[in-house]
Amino acid sequence: MSLIWLVPLLPGFGAALNGLLGIRFFSKRAAGLVACVTMGLAFGISIWAFVGLLGLAPAARAYDVVLATWIPPIPLETAHGIGAFEAPWGLRLDPLSGLMALVVTGVGFLIHVYSIGYMDGETRGAYARYFSYLNLFCFFMLTLVLGSNLLVMFVGWEGVGLCSYLLIGYWYEKQSASDAGKKAFIVNRIGDWGFVLGIFLVFFTFGTLDFRAVADAAASMPVEAAGFGTLSLICLLLFIGATGKSAQIPLHVWLPDAMEGPTPVSALIHAATMVTAGVYVVARNAVLFTHAPMVMQIVAIVGVLTALMAATIGLVQNDIKRVLAYSTVSQLGYMFLATGVGAFAAAVFHLMTHAFFKALLFLGSGSVIHAMAGDQDMRRMGALKKYMPVTYVTMLIGTLAIAGIPPFSGFFSKDEILYRTFLDNRLLWALAAVTALLTAFYMFRLMSMTFFGGYRGPAWQHGADAAPGGGHGAGHGGHGAWHGPHESPRVMTVPLMALAVGAIVAGFVGVPQALWGNNAIEHFLEPSFTASAAVRGEAVAGGADATTDAARAETGAEAAHEEGGAHLSRGAEWGLMLFSVLLAVTGIWIAWRNYVVRPQVAASLAERFAGPHRMLTNKYYVDELYGATFVRGTLDGARGLWTFDRRVVDGAVDGSGWITRLSAWISHMLDTYVVDGLVNLLGWVTGEGSYVLRRVQTGLIQNYALLMLIGVFGLLTLYLLTR
Repeated sequence: MSLIWLVPLLPGFGAALNGLLGIRFFSKRAAGLVACVTMGLAFGISIWAFVGLLGLAPAARAYDVVLATWIPPIPLETAHGIGAFEAPWGLRLDPLSGLMALVVTGVGFLIHVYSIGYMDGETRGAYARYFSYLNLFCFFMLTLVLGSNLLVMFVGWEGVGLCSYLLIGYWYEKQSASDAGKKAFIVNRIGDWGFVLGIFLVFFTFGTLDFRAVADAAASMPVEAAGFGTLSLICLLLFIGATGKSAQIPLHVWLPDAMEGPTPVSALIHAATMVTAGVYVVARNAVLFTHAPMVMQIVAIVGVLTALMAATIGLVQNDIKRVLAYSTVSQLGYMFLATGVGAFAAAVFHLMTHAFFKALLFLGSGSVIHAMAGDQDMRRMGALKKYMPVTYVTMLIGTLAIAGIPPFSGFFSKDEILYRTFLDNRLLWALAAVTALLTAFYMFRLMSMTFFGGYRGPAWQHGADAAPGGGHGAGHGGHGAWHGPHESPRVMTVPLMALAVGAIVAGFVGVPQALWGNNAIEHFLEPSFTASAAVRGEAVAGGADATTDAARAETGAEAAHEEGGAHLSRGAEWGLMLFSVLLAVTGIWIAWRNYVVRPQVAASLAERFAGPHRMLTNKYYVDELYGATFVRGTLDGARGLWTFDRRVVDGAVDGSGWITRLSAWISHMLDTYVVDGLVNLLGWVTGEGSYVLRRVQTGLIQNYALLMLIGVFGLLTLYLLTR
């Protein structure tokens, strides 16, 4: 366990090696080997650390390692006075992070191996660049799940957002791919706004960002059942961030467009890594959320509505990857529904099983796309079962798992969510049950259109060199000439088989008591959703009210139901299980009937209900609504600000300059013709006056005598005239 710091470091080292050297110098084989070996080693260390964790007593299953002092103590104000803001670069291994590390490294390793065959058509430099991005993505995801405080988690949180932009837009020369990458990046930044504010408020409230310290402090606070207080605001802000990463309403629009990236990228993002980060954040802060019941209701409602909405859209999609994309959005809604009703262990259980069967389904779809020369439209497939037996069998296993058919893994995790929801809210359970029916239908619609019926794809000639529909290279990087549908190479089918085994057996770690199991995963994960034992003991010693709050903080709605007697008999549980299985079987039967036995029925129904069909095909026009409001409003606002800047701000500056130039000209004219004129006039008058005076003051006595004579003559004349 002391080497858990190597788990994120190894893929980070692989990313640096391929990014700095591989693009220039490595062969394809060397680049793929570096990426896969580093991920394989990280997976091996994760297994070793997980086994060590299992060897500890349940109350002691936590191991912290501080690698460095990242941010030294800085005095900052908190709700309780001046506190010390600090963030060590620390990692924490506990049941939750240990399970997540296993899922990320295990499924990630298989996706890396699969990518060796799938991306073989890329150039050498692009091949190394792809594996560098893939390793970097896993580095940040492992940093996210292993971080011991919110700031370390936030580094991983932002890192996976960056890597999703790079991977979705990997084929950046294709406009749709670059647009999808930018869309994912921008939508996630909207959610991150709430997440950052939540982090700020956590520190202001508790004076720390350490997960365990925050949980212990929150456990000693009263549950905000009567109003919306500080804890509720923190949880709501964190949930806003979670809706962005995990594609929940209203920030779900980026995830279907993420299909523009290579199919292994879709498997990595949609199965075990980025999209589950939001669920992980809510589960990691379970004590906080159980103290904010109003926010938990919001989480549950958003989750079930997202699940239902995405499932209805998936009914009519024809792109094989988009069907799976909306399936991911729907399954994430199930996980949030579970956290909203307090079933945190059930949410993480479904996260784990979903990682296996959804990665399997995405990689299986990649195998189909590989076989069909890059074509992703299911309407141009059909009858591929005989050409691709391994892909067909493994995808069938994944489909049975996601539909909830026993004994596959999805049955156990989905049934646990439905059971917990039934105990908490019957309306939410009904919506979730309808979603289960729709899930079985659209997934077997996918299987029917892809593997059954008649072949509807382009014709080919054996030995032909031309690829249909613009060539295989246009689809996913190129795999040479197309000679008809065919099974993928072993480097791609072996990961499919490994994931299929996981999709079969992963559910047995959570067999419920109604089926004579002990729900081992719930008991294993429980310490991650509770405060420290010392804090719980203090709460119990503090009285009955404190005991109730502590119990809710420990296990949320699960403990409340068990202690309060809100549980069902074994027969009732069997009835709920049977009902969910019947729903799945009904969905499968409807899909088989309408797309294999009588395929014309589906077309006639689409024509009869053209309005609803068009609405579902256009995804409820949410993208158009956002485009007409937020996007257009933002662009119009930007143009308005640009116009204001140009005509008002720049106009004021230009006007000030013009006025300054005018006043300078006027000042120049006044200085030249008024001030200088007066000075020059005074000089001229003085000069001319001095000339006259100079003529009078000659210095000659005869002139003075003459002037005196003239003066006497004048005086006499004046005297004589006035007599």
